[in-house]
Order: sequence, then structure tokens, then C-alpha cells
Amino acid sequence: MTTVTTVDTGQFRQRLLDGLAASITEAGFRETTVADVVRRARTSRRTFYEHFSGKEECFIALLADANRDMIRQISQAVDPGAPWAEQVRQAIEAWIACAEAEPAITLSWIRDVPALGATSRDLQREAMEGFIALTQRLTDTAEMRAAGIKPPSRQLSIMLLGGLRELIATTVEDGGRAGDVTELAVRASIALLGP
Repeated sequence: MTTVTTVDTGQFRQRLLDGLAASITEAGFRETTVADVVRRARTSRRTFYEHFSGKEECFIALLADANRDMIRQISQAVDPGAPWAEQVRQAIEAWIACAEAEPAITLSWIRDVPALGATSRDLQREAMEGFIALTQRLTDTAEMRAAGIKPPSRQLSIMLLGGLRELIATTVEDGGRAGDVTELAVRASIALLGP
């Protein structure tokens, strides 16, 4: 008898997440079914339900992974020794690059997650706390302190992050690219964070 290893389990989970991402890109989250996910993942419904209780739980797992990856990419993109305004630009450009890499997922995250209600509340809070911590960590550097910049308050971080998310969402919904807002996002962030 063959046993399923942790590696196999992780591979099936990733295939399911990739299948959901592909379906969201093609048809949107609301139109996606579990059948669409398993077809794209080339697996069975049984395998799907071994990993997730339903489409919403799979979606939340996909977005939680994407948020962690985005935070990692932004952290790596910022040079803490660069002039402070350049650090802000690096962070914004990394954020936008992540959004542009998967615009349908980004838009679904912003628009579809709130409709999930209580199911998504923990995801939303966890994501926001992760980005607040990132913002505070990135602004707590010698270069920032030398420029007279302190880490923003939690409330200011929420305003900044929420504004950037909404700006990206409306731009993509209106047929633009997330990158279209780069300069405006950099200027607004510098104005909010500056000394």
C-alpha cells in the first residue's frame, strides 16, 4: 500500500491553488466552481475536499499565500541604505509589480473578499496587520530616522494601504494597468510619510 507523503500533499494543495488562480483569471471568482478548479488542477473532487472545505476556503488560502509572497517581495525590493524617497519608490514599485503580475487575483482580492463576510474577516485582518508591520519595519531605518521620518501610526498605515489598494482596483476596473498609478502612488506615499 502506498502512503501519501507531505510533499505529495503540498503539491496537490499547490495545484489546487494554481487551478483556482487560473480560473479566477479566466472567469472571475464568482463564476468559478470547484469543478473548474479540479479540472485545471488535474485532480479529483475528493482530493479538493481533502484540502479545502469549499471554494471560499481555497480562495482564502490562495490569497494568504499571495499576501505573504507580496510582503516578502516588497521587503526584498527595498534598499534600507538608499535615500528615503527612493526607498518609498522601491516599495511602491514592488507592490505594483506584484499587483500587475496577477491583476485578476489582485482585483478579486479587493472586490470579492469583502463579500465573503465573516469567512474572510480573519484573512483581511491578517493581511492588513502584515502590511502595517511591513510599512513600520521599512520606515524604521537609519536613513528614514536621519530624514526625520518615524514609522507611521497604525491608523496612518491603514489609510495609506487602503488608499493604494483602492487606487489600484479602480484603475484596473477602468481598463488601466496597476502601473499607471505608480507616480501618483509614490508622491502620495511620500507626502503621507515625509518629515
